[in-house]
Amino acid sequence: MKVVLFCGGQGTRLRDYSDQVPKPLVPVGGMPILWHIMKYYASFGHKDFVLCLGYMGETIKRFFLEYDECMSNDFVFEDGGAKRQLLRTDIHDWRITFVDTGQSTNIGGRLLKVREHLAGEEMFLANYADILTDMDLDAMVSAFRASDSTAGFCCVQPPYSFHLVTTRENGKVARMMNVKESGMWMNGGYIILRQAIFDNLFEGEELVIEGFDRLVKANRLYAHKHDGFWMPMDTFKEKQALDDMVAKGTTPWQTWKAPKPDARSAVA
Repeated sequence: MKVVLFCGGQGTRLRDYSDQVPKPLVPVGGMPILWHIMKYYASFGHKDFVLCLGYMGETIKRFFLEYDECMSNDFVFEDGGAKRQLLRTDIHDWRITFVDTGQSTNIGGRLLKVREHLAGEEMFLANYADILTDMDLDAMVSAFRASDSTAGFCCVQPPYSFHLVTTRENGKVARMMNVKESGMWMNGGYIILRQAIFDNLFEGEELVIEGFDRLVKANRLYAHKHDGFWMPMDTFKEKQALDDMVAKGTTPWQTWKAPKPDARSAVA
């Protein structure tokens, strides 16, 4: 399946970086978060990407135009660099379509602008370019395929700590509850869509507001609950936390490093 990635936002809460590079290129452990997300999808066999560019989109193009696989893989260096033999590769079999979808276009608008590049796709994947997870994507795709839904997404319990408050008419508090105890779930990205989404989304509308609202009313929106690792990079604190995880070697989102099931044992 093709993977649409929304790469046009300005990342205003990461200004220390986003003044210099767009948010998708902010590094996590030395490589852009966009690279980590694309590697995640590729680990499940989805290597045909459509990048919806906007703010500083030319720098994302330049990153891939100048990409050197030697910097992210082991290799043998000979004859002063005249010969280089990669011991592993990462993006050599990727196909990437770069589309300028505008500086201030919302997510729904960006999706509509790449519709022609999704022609013929029964289903396709879509995501924001700032969230990492270890979700079993195959399981989500299988569950969605078996449903009659037009769209679906990964939903997670809020990773933040705050309290929900219920008040009486006189303004006094009737109840306080930590959000983690409330049973609430939130949209975690990692979206999957059928072509019918384009019958439910119109110019100027937002995908998860007007588009998804129509699907909720039609009972055509699927939520795949995930209780494993999920983390956005909205703030500098979250970026530091991800860098710390890389430094410690704890990188659950790097599914491409996970051992693959032995085909023989699977048959057995």
